Amino acid sequence: MSDAIAAPPPLAAQHSESKGGPRLDHGTHPAGIIVFLLILVAGLSYAVFSLVSDMNAVGESPLAVSAFVLLGIALLIALGFEFVNGFHDTANAVATVIYTHSLPPMVAVVWSGTFNFLGVMLSSGAVAYAIVTLLPVELILQVGSGAGYAMIFSLLIAAILWNLGTWALGLPNSSSHALIGSVLGVGLANQLMGGGDGTSGVDWGQAFKVFQALLFSPICGFVLAALLLLALKYTVKRKDLYEAPKGETPPPLWIRGLLILTCTLVSFFHGGNDGQKGMGLIMLILIGAAPTAYALNRTMSDATTPAFVQQSQTASTLFASHAKGTSVAADAESARKIVGEALKSKQLNTPDVFAALSTLSTDIANSVKNYGSIRQVPAAATSNVRNDMYLASDAVRLLPASGATLSDEEKGTLKSYGALLNDGTRYIPTWVKVCVALALGLGTMVGWKRIVVTVGEKIGKTHLTYAQGASAELVAAGTIGLAELYGLPVSTTHILSSGVAGSMAANGSGLQASTVRNMALAWVLTLPAAITLAGGLFFILRHVF
Repeated sequence: MSDAIAAPPPLAAQHSESKGGPRLDHGTHPAGIIVFLLILVAGLSYAVFSLVSDMNAVGESPLAVSAFVLLGIALLIALGFEFVNGFHDTANAVATVIYTHSLPPMVAVVWSGTFNFLGVMLSSGAVAYAIVTLLPVELILQVGSGAGYAMIFSLLIAAILWNLGTWALGLPNSSSHALIGSVLGVGLANQLMGGGDGTSGVDWGQAFKVFQALLFSPICGFVLAALLLLALKYTVKRKDLYEAPKGETPPPLWIRGLLILTCTLVSFFHGGNDGQKGMGLIMLILIGAAPTAYALNRTMSDATTPAFVQQSQTASTLFASHAKGTSVAADAESARKIVGEALKSKQLNTPDVFAALSTLSTDIANSVKNYGSIRQVPAAATSNVRNDMYLASDAVRLLPASGATLSDEEKGTLKSYGALLNDGTRYIPTWVKVCVALALGLGTMVGWKRIVVTVGEKIGKTHLTYAQGASAELVAAGTIGLAELYGLPVSTTHILSSGVAGSMAANGSGLQASTVRNMALAWVLTLPAAITLAGGLFFILRHVF
């Protein structure tokens, strides 16, 4: 499907043709529009049906009209972010196969959209919650409140606005940077406003880990793509691999297969990494609006209950041993307050916090044991059980960095306990994956031309060669795949655009200074711009909700 939002400027199309580039001015076939709309309607209908079915299955009370409208708007905005992400970021994946004439433009974007879909469906979910952990724990626990909805709307709308702005200028910008900047903006604005509803600021420790991944990935893309191209030149003595396309003639079959493979890998891993960012936010929305259905992982097998209870009791004993004689909190409510305050200040290595964690772990074990399994926790107890598990999980994650002295055996016990707690609170229903996958896949087929033109002909001074395209995409696919394995959000745009630039530099082709300068400027401005946009929106919306 061709660019249904806006075609690139006529000069870009003329420039492309003059350089032997692909024709990107084909119109949209009516059948393509019909299929697009049918898939869109089917996806939205499936989401509504699944949402209602999940709520009915656990006896969740029907939502009030106002709450249902808010939920619907929030979900549409979250899916809208993934849709924009699709045509903004995934255009990088198809640029090489289009500009080397390995695939016709329409076939390339449909192919890429399909593998984006598969990447989302087969993703682990680890990246989804890496984004969520940037937010204050208190706000996550109160996501169904007015502050929670203000947070969701602010950070998603800010990210979408910045993505659309850079897309309009044809700049390959990072959706990951935009979203993370928006998260930081919400946290900072909330902190400056006095932490309404008991919320606080950003988890900077987690934020710096994400920053490291985002900073390292473009450097990695530039250097590794350059090295890979040089290695190819040294080992593969095929002149045709290092040539630019001649006219509109497709490359030799083996080169064409290589480029299609690299495009497929980038699309697949992009779906697996970037698709998860929207999933985590959608789960926050669902937990806030329908906690009985989504606050706990009710898909966990009852057979896991004995091990879960045993591990909780073991963790409780471990925590009590570090309480240094401090009496445990009188009840779970008192323990929640102690742990919550400790998480805000990051001062976890104290006897009273260990005592409170012991109480929470015992309460979690007793609740699951009494109800028979996590799946059978009743509606009235869902919020408390989920909050206990989330607080304990976050405390376990942060304890090693807070100065706690733990033996290797104790570290192993807490690692296993944290994994069980995450299994009980962090999951993604199949229908959420399907809807995000559709949004990302359909987005790939819309609005892709502007970014494709920039990557294909405006980064280097010469036309992209087959080896340059393959080098950039192989590096991008490998980097994104490893990042997903370790649960780190990275930027497909930064890695692949940097890879193209690195291959141009290594080839001696030269770089177009104006494009590189504009791209670098957009990358540098993304975080402060997104922080400002999201913070301003949050300030306004907090006075609405």
